[in-house]
Amino acid sequence: MYGRGYGSSGLGFGPPFTPPIILQLVIANVAVFLFQNLLGYRVDLLFSVTPSLVWEHGFLWQPFTYMWLHGNLLHLFFNMITLWMFGSTLAMAWGAQRFLRFYLLCGVGAGFVIATVPYLFYAIGFGGTIAMPTLGASGAIFGVVLAYSLTWPDRTIMLIFPPVAFRAIWMIPIFFLMNLMAGGGNVSHVGHLGGVLVGWLYMRWRGDAAAHQISWSQLKFRLKRWQMRRKLRSVQYQEWEERRREHDRRYH
Repeated sequence: MYGRGYGSSGLGFGPPFTPPIILQLVIANVAVFLFQNLLGYRVDLLFSVTPSLVWEHGFLWQPFTYMWLHGNLLHLFFNMITLWMFGSTLAMAWGAQRFLRFYLLCGVGAGFVIATVPYLFYAIGFGGTIAMPTLGASGAIFGVVLAYSLTWPDRTIMLIFPPVAFRAIWMIPIFFLMNLMAGGGNVSHVGHLGGVLVGWLYMRWRGDAAAHQISWSQLKFRLKRWQMRRKLRSVQYQEWEERRREHDRRYH
């Protein structure tokens, strides 16, 4: 993934500098992953978030510990590279303490959402499972991506595959769409949404102007602007087609 707007007019892969707090978080996640694989499934059982264990057996530490575990090397890699790419710039702008507080709050908040939402649905008779464990830093990572997209909404993000460019403000819906298309049953959409919700509520509570960009009125405004641009492109295309046909009639 490439980004434009890090202080130059060109494209670049990732941030220009990696703050120590990002490096420390990456090292901590890698170290826990190695420890997790040495000890085996018992670590996953005790420290992943499982709604039935949290609310029926008092495993209240799980929303705090699940975010340091990962299912496999690919899971760890994608979470850490996303943290590096978007968290580095955010940590440079916010400072280490504020960034770490936000990262942990999004991760822990998402953990409680993961533990609570399936349990509530199960309790009111909507079925589902409350024995499914969830692990990974994705809730915290989605919170970081949200904060980045609200702080620098007009930066251009370029995916490597597929090669699509878009403004940073659209990262969260695009990431959700990509997860829905490719994630299957092993992706915790509740956790991702929980990290986004907690991050947004925290930013609004702090009075960050960027968080106020997501509101019902703003969404309606953006939708109306997108519809107007779409109509304008349609009119421009029709005009171009008319000129092309006129040109063909002149020379044939």
